[in-house]
Amino acid sequence: MNRNHEIIDFAVSMPEVWSILSAKEQDLILDCYVVEYFKKNQTIYCENDIPINMMCLLSGKVKIHKEGVGGRNQIIRILKPIEYFGYRAFFAHEKYLTGASALEASEVCLVPLKIIFELVSSNSELAQYFIKLLSIDLGIADERTVNLTQKHSRGRLAESLVFLIDSYGLEEDKSINIYMAREDLANLSNMTSSNAIRTLGHFADERIVSLDGRKIKVINEDMIRKISKLG
Repeated sequence: MNRNHEIIDFAVSMPEVWSILSAKEQDLILDCYVVEYFKKNQTIYCENDIPINMMCLLSGKVKIHKEGVGGRNQIIRILKPIEYFGYRAFFAHEKYLTGASALEASEVCLVPLKIIFELVSSNSELAQYFIKLLSIDLGIADERTVNLTQKHSRGRLAESLVFLIDSYGLEEDKSINIYMAREDLANLSNMTSSNAIRTLGHFADERIVSLDGRKIKVINEDMIRKISKLG
C-alpha cells in the first residue's frame, strides 16, 4: 500500500489518536501495524492469552465475553467501529480476563503493545487519552454490574435492546442494525437463552417489537426505554 494512502487510512480510521501523535510517532505506528480480517464467530483472542497487540475495530462488530459458571458465556460489551480493545490487561500486567470474537465479518487493526507503551511513556497527551478511555469503560462496567444484578429479566432485556439501538441505530424498516443469535442476546442480558426467547416473545405479543428470524424490529421504542429504566 502507498505510504500516503496508509496515512490517509489511519487519519480517517483513528482520528483521535492520530491527531495526538507527532510525525515521528505516526511513522513508528505505520512501520509496525497490521490489519487482519476475521470471519463471523472467529476468535480474536482468548481468556488467559498474553496481550501482545492493541486492537482497533475498523469495520464489523466484535463481542467481548467471559466464561462463567458451567461454561456459560457472559457478553461484557459489544464494540463498533472505531473502538480500541485488548490493551487493558497489558497495562495491568495481566493475561486477558476476557475473550474477543467477531459477531460478523470484521476488520481489525493491530499495533504491538510494546510500541504503544513507548508512545504512552513519552507522550503525556496520549497517556491521558487512554486513561480517559479506561475510566469510561470502568464507569460503564460499574453501571452494568448494578443493572444486571438488580433489574428483572424484562428490564435486563430491554436494557440490552436500548444499548443495541443506541450503538448501531435502526434501519429504514426500524429493525435494529445488528443481527444477533438469541444466545448472544441472552448472554448480553445475563439471561438463559430460554428466558431471553420467552421475554422477547412477550415483547412481541405486547407489540413492543416484532421478530423476523434474527431481525428485531422496534415498534415502540419509548416503551423499551421505559421498561429498561424501570428495571
